[in-house]
Amino acid sequence: RCVEAFYIYFHAGRVEDPYVSITKKWQVPKDGYSEETEREVGQAERKLCTHTSAFGRASVIQAFLGSAPQLTLQLYISIMEWEITAARSFFMILSLLSIVYGALRCNILAMKIKYDDYEVRVKPAAYLCIFLWRSFEIATRVTVLVLFSSVLRIWIFPVVMLNFFGFYFFPWILFWRSKSPFPENIEKEFSRVGTTIVLCLLTFLYAGINMFCWSAVQVNINDPDLISKSQNWYQMTMFYTLRFIENAFLLLMWYLYRTDIYVYVCTPSLFLRLLLSYCMAIFFMLVFYQFCHPCKKLFSSTITEALLSCFKFLFFIRKSPKSTVLRGKAVVKSPENTDETRSSSKTIDSQKGNLHQSASSNA
Repeated sequence: RCVEAFYIYFHAGRVEDPYVSITKKWQVPKDGYSEETEREVGQAERKLCTHTSAFGRASVIQAFLGSAPQLTLQLYISIMEWEITAARSFFMILSLLSIVYGALRCNILAMKIKYDDYEVRVKPAAYLCIFLWRSFEIATRVTVLVLFSSVLRIWIFPVVMLNFFGFYFFPWILFWRSKSPFPENIEKEFSRVGTTIVLCLLTFLYAGINMFCWSAVQVNINDPDLISKSQNWYQMTMFYTLRFIENAFLLLMWYLYRTDIYVYVCTPSLFLRLLLSYCMAIFFMLVFYQFCHPCKKLFSSTITEALLSCFKFLFFIRKSPKSTVLRGKAVVKSPENTDETRSSSKTIDSQKGNLHQSASSNA
């Protein structure tokens, strides 16, 4: 792909393309209006776009299945040896930048898939917000996992397996609950076994990404594109809420069972700094979706409105048990007044009987 991409790039414009297609894209609405634009796309440009998307997906695979485990291992060795060499720190920085770049590509890929009919132009401010958001999120997550594994080596395996298999089976559980037929139109050349292998590899990558950060691309096996195109704010809110609680719990376990290698470290300060770093990641994420997202005008609701609705929903859940208790009390109190209701009904019946007798005597 690299050789072919360079060959096409340097030979572009010398020979006229025998086939030219016209693509139609909508512009992001401005002041409530949106225009449809047409553009001619040659065969060379289309091939370069195909190679570019393939490079982006390869960078995501390399980042989360290669650089992320490498960064975690190197940081663990540095903490256990209590020594960081210049070469190791250099490669750790390269691994972190690789993971952040892979996460950034996930965000760009999610925007292009969800808003395929629009021209998506990402501004430098958006790139900066995504970079800071992913940097704080991934660095904090890796550090928390390494600190926990340095004091509780055996318990890190259940934590990792629970996270990984939870995210791995989550798309399959949604698929089984929907009772949809097995997808057959992913690739015409694939058999049922080949399609199953592709779906397993896709969910494997999805679980690997969510181990370290929010994937931004939600796998939907029911969809022909295998990607959910809806913006699910509630799922994102639940992810960051549970991940913050998990990080806080792992840091608390590390703080309680810390060993002698952390004698010269101010552990309470490190504890608070890591939680603050994760809060900074959430802050830059909110800034990106609220102000810097290139397609924020296409949102049905902003992320702040979604957070408020989530909090209102949780508040309603907390208030609902009290209402059920009041209903129970009302049900309990009602039998106490049964005698009064019976006596009142008797008096009403007696009055009706007297009126009937008087009416008959008059007749």
